[in-house]
Amino acid sequence: MTKKEVNTDSLIATIISGIEDVKGKDIIILDLREIDNTVCDYFIICEGTSNTQVNAIVGAIQKKVSKELKDKPWHIEGEDNAEWILMDYVNVVVHVFQKHIREYYDIESLWGDAKTTIIESKF
Repeated sequence: MTKKEVNTDSLIATIISGIEDVKGKDIIILDLREIDNTVCDYFIICEGTSNTQVNAIVGAIQKKVSKELKDKPWHIEGEDNAEWILMDYVNVVVHVFQKHIREYYDIESLWGDAKTTIIESKF
């Protein structure tokens, strides 16, 4: 395993832990490494029940990744309305949705060739 993979694995685990800390729902990981011309290696997708929870999820991820891995997102989009916030950690892109927006855009289907890992809820 290369250093990059170890760092990516740690990043994914820390992001998921941050999502779970504030009870983010329906977490999945899409592994995009086998698909040509992708912008990153992984998508992590989850949802919150309101814009307040979506913002809380993003805040929890940022805080946990910063504290544990000394890393921060390269870019964040969508914080103004908090229906869909995208956090770009370069190799890993996190999509935090409200349920109705997630269903509308259905990214999981758009990336149907990706290997999907469903994270079982702890609550």
